[in-house]
Amino acid sequence: MSTTEESVVNLSHPDRFFIDGKWMQPSTESRIVVTDSATERPFLSVAEAQAADIDRAVGAARRAFDSGPWPRMAHSDRAAYLRRLGAGLVDRGEDVGNIWPRESGVLHRFAVGATGRIAGAYDSYARLADSFPFEEQARPTAGGEFAAIVQEPVGVVAAIVPWNVPLVLLSHKIAPALLAGCTVVVKLSPEAPGEGYVVAEIAEEIGLPPGVLNFVTADREVSELLVRDPRVDKVSFTGSTAVGRRIGAICGERIARCSLELGGKSPAVILDDIDIETVAETLATAECYNSGQICSSLTRVIVSRKRHDALADALGSRFSAVQVGDPFDPGSEMGPMVTERQRDRVLDLVNVGVEDGARLVTGGRRPADLDRGWYVEPTVLADVDNDSTIAREEIFGPVLSVIPAQDEQDAVRLANASSYGLNAAVFTDDVDRARAVAGQLQSGAVGHNAWRTDMGLPFGGVKQSGVGREGGIAGLRLFLETKTIILDGRPAEAEPPTDA
Repeated sequence: MSTTEESVVNLSHPDRFFIDGKWMQPSTESRIVVTDSATERPFLSVAEAQAADIDRAVGAARRAFDSGPWPRMAHSDRAAYLRRLGAGLVDRGEDVGNIWPRESGVLHRFAVGATGRIAGAYDSYARLADSFPFEEQARPTAGGEFAAIVQEPVGVVAAIVPWNVPLVLLSHKIAPALLAGCTVVVKLSPEAPGEGYVVAEIAEEIGLPPGVLNFVTADREVSELLVRDPRVDKVSFTGSTAVGRRIGAICGERIARCSLELGGKSPAVILDDIDIETVAETLATAECYNSGQICSSLTRVIVSRKRHDALADALGSRFSAVQVGDPFDPGSEMGPMVTERQRDRVLDLVNVGVEDGARLVTGGRRPADLDRGWYVEPTVLADVDNDSTIAREEIFGPVLSVIPAQDEQDAVRLANASSYGLNAAVFTDDVDRARAVAGQLQSGAVGHNAWRTDMGLPFGGVKQSGVGREGGIAGLRLFLETKTIILDGRPAEAEPPTDA
């Protein structure tokens, strides 16, 4: 029997918003109904924010930043709250495990196992309280005796996350923003608000000061009010390039700070010395994670013409053997898509690819044995033209396009011939060749012999894949402004310059 039906969603106030340190009644009775991606049945109803709710959330964050204790605390004190947030997530691992699969289709065992690793991001940023140079001395070059370069919080942050991996993305927005001293309004996705509610409940439990962290759920039109609000100093957005383009334009109009982690169409460049079966196993496993609903997925597989058919067949063999099914079933290797709309979009794009001349190796349909749920068969398309729709558009599903290249130089050219540049990989047994090719790829990150996204290191894209880097020290800098202070004398507490 499917355990999807038996799972319990344990949330205390889904009918309210967490604003100013308490659970507030919404301004209207409007609700968002979230559908279980595996059963097609409603399983959660949450309040839908309107203009008045956005106004209250931004107002609370603004007051907390302008006159509350949070920005004036020592970094070490703020770090203590981050550690408690992370510990709270570990304690709520099973609740996350019951929500995340239902919302976006990730496997239950992954959701539970990943919660502890996600919580580690809060600890990682907390450690920066002791090591990051929030204030450094410098020598004035145009008068004055003493100078300090100070990193101060940017202010009120709007953190907007999509539906695919909200808990992961929230950790890399909330943790660095809070450590910096910012206050935050989190805008949750209508398709997947549940995990954000868990974080909000933890914020309440640990006694985070009022207004420091606020949560609302809204659709696009109301969300734009948050982006336009002059009381919001910075927007941190993860999502589609189309929406990111709109947010960037709005922020540009009012000179608001923004960072954008957007879409991808990431290439895997397969050199001729690597074993084809190993490549196929690696790519098939990676692409099934979260049903391919990952912006950094390696969806364009570029290989020499002479090895193209062999790799396409090997990928087809691996993909056709994947067990697609209930994300709560221990035997499942891949769950459903997030919504019917997303499922249909994936299948439509596969059909467009075939119409454009690609060869369907495997998949491209709804699994015959699953009569409900937003499932898609893992799909491999071969002989894909790099200029075709299927090779240019982000599909956000378990679909690989195998693209033939003349040689290594041509493979690099094809990899770079994209409007995106989020992630990439080089498959070769020669680490020096891997390093050389990595240096030629126009991408924010390049892995070797694997799909790699390391959020402990800078993560983000070039071209239309975004602006800015999340993760690690780079992620903290997104929420800081640099201030230069020049004095005519040396303050009593100042240490002598290190080069004196």
